[in-house]
Amino acid sequence: MAERDTIFSGKIKHTGIFDYKEFYRFCYTWLVDQGYLLTEKTYSEKIQPNGKEVEIEWEARRKISDYFRFVIKAKWRILGMTTVEVEENGKKLKMNKGQTEIKVDAVLEKDYEHRWENNAFTKFLRGLYDRYIIRGRIDYYEGRIFTEADEFIAQAKAFLAIEGMHT
Repeated sequence: MAERDTIFSGKIKHTGIFDYKEFYRFCYTWLVDQGYLLTEKTYSEKIQPNGKEVEIEWEARRKISDYFRFVIKAKWRILGMTTVEVEENGKKLKMNKGQTEIKVDAVLEKDYEHRWENNAFTKFLRGLYDRYIIRGRIDYYEGRIFTEADEFIAQAKAFLAIEGMHT
């Protein structure tokens, strides 16, 4: 089994006005532009008395080498989403209002192709390889995926902050 180390966990929280479709597109495009192959594992919408409830689960993967792969997981939860009209420069725009929360985890996968899984001896060798031979490379990749996940959250928060100015 591939070894998975969660390197980063963070959260985006926003309550107020935003453009849901544009925000979704922005987040999706940002990850794809970084070279990730994004899979939407879950998408559900439920109509509630106080508005729409949306749950989304993404898994974005990027191959770094035959041994390393970056994985960014994002779990969205939007509560009480309603459509509202806002006025900007004399024009009326349809936007969304609600509570948004996105939990983001960044994982460094090692030996994701299971090449060191044949027997107990090769698993032992992988442990030695990781601990002593490529320790510096592991540290480097952990720093890179941490930075990318942190930047994803910063970009998403900035998008929501700018969108919130429409009020």
